[in-house]
Amino acid sequence: MMMTVTGVGVALPGADSATALATASRPGDPVEPAAVLGKKGLRYKDRATQLGLCAAQRVLTDAGLLADGVLTVDGTRTAVLVSSNLGNVDTVCRVVRTIADEGTHGVSPMDTPNASSNIIASEIAIRWGLKGPNLMLCNGPASGLDAIRWGAALLRSGRADHVVVVGVEPDNEIARALVGGPLVDGAAALVLERAETAEARGATVRAVIGAHTRGPDVAGTIGELAEVEAEPAAWYAPAAAVPALSEGLPVHDLAAVWGELSGALGVVQCAAAIGALDAGADGPMWLVAGTDSDDGVATLVLRPPAPAAARPSPAGV
Repeated sequence: MMMTVTGVGVALPGADSATALATASRPGDPVEPAAVLGKKGLRYKDRATQLGLCAAQRVLTDAGLLADGVLTVDGTRTAVLVSSNLGNVDTVCRVVRTIADEGTHGVSPMDTPNASSNIIASEIAIRWGLKGPNLMLCNGPASGLDAIRWGAALLRSGRADHVVVVGVEPDNEIARALVGGPLVDGAAALVLERAETAEARGATVRAVIGAHTRGPDVAGTIGELAEVEAEPAAWYAPAAAVPALSEGLPVHDLAAVWGELSGALGVVQCAAAIGALDAGADGPMWLVAGTDSDDGVATLVLRPPAPAAARPSPAGV
C-alpha cells in the first residue's frame, strides 16, 4: 500500500511555500496569522495554535481538500496529527502561576481550554470540521517524523482517508528559557493519503513516503534504513548527526537556518525536501530527526513521485 504526500503548507518567517522554504537562507518577517486567517476567532488563541492554523489552512488548500473555505472531502474521514513539544507551554505556565498566587478562582476562563496539551490539534479540527482521529505528539525532536509515521499507520489501517500532519513551535520567553535559546516561531504541514485515494480525486502527488526507522542512535537507525532503501540523493539531518551520514552528499541542517525546531523539525524537513523535489531535485531524500544525545532517533525517506509510482513500495521497517 503506497502512502503519498499530496499537500504542503508552510507558515515560517519569510517562507509561505515549500519552494520558499527550500531556498531560504535566513528567517524573514514573522508570520502574521490575521493576514492568513483573518482576525475573526484569533483573539484568545495562543501563538502556537495560530501558527498551526495558518499552516493547516495552507496545506488543506494546497492539497485541494479546501476550496473557497469549504471542505471538499468527508471530514469524518480526515485525521489531524500535530507535533509540538513546547506549543502551549506559555499558557500552562501562566495558569500554574495564577493558581499558585491567586487560587483557581483567578484563572481566566479563556485560558482554561488553551491549557490542554491537545489544543492545537483540536482547534484545527474544530475550525474545518475534521472529525477523524485527533492526536498530539510531544515526544522530543523525533516527534515530527513520528507524527508522519502515525499518520501513515492511520491510513494503512483504514481509520482515515486523509491525514493532516502539522509541526509547530512558538518563540516566546518561556519556551526560550526551556530550550536555552530562540525557537523557529513557525509551522509546516503535510496532507498524507493512500495512492489510490489521491488518484481517485485527481490529486497531485508531491512525494511518496518510503521506509522509516526508529531507534536509540543515528548509526543504527540509518543502517536499518539502508537495508530497504536506495542510496540517498541528499540528507536532511541535524549537524550532530553528520558524522554518521554517508559522505559526499548535500546535508541540510534546517536548525542552522531557522533556529531550534524541536517538535516541528521532522515536518519542516519534509516540507523542505518536497520543495527541493518540486524544484527538480532527483532521487530519495533521507530525513533524520534526533541525535544520539536525545531520547530517540527517527528516520524517514521521501521519494520523488514518478519513479516511486513505477515500482512497488517496500514495507516500512
